[in-house]
Amino acid sequence: MKAEMFTELLGSAHEALEHAQGKRGLRTTTLPLAPKSLNGRAVKRVRASLRASQAVFARYLNVSTKLVQAWEANRRTPEGPALVLLHIVRGSPT
Repeated sequence: MKAEMFTELLGSAHEALEHAQGKRGLRTTTLPLAPKSLNGRAVKRVRASLRASQAVFARYLNVSTKLVQAWEANRRTPEGPALVLLHIVRGSPT
């Protein structure tokens, strides 16, 4: 092990010990809850609120038209960034 890496690990161990002894506070970050899943009917309502065809709606979300069709037919469910965007368009971020 290189001396530089060992020194960094030893420093981290000292920080962990200080935290355990109550001498050091740690930064914490609270993440927002994951967005709730949407069914096909909800996806279709979001699309209808924009008055967009499936193809145009797919372009808005940067996904394929076939994926939008699969969502609306309940063969697949939106996830990841697409789900977040759907919630934003819907008007309720979570």
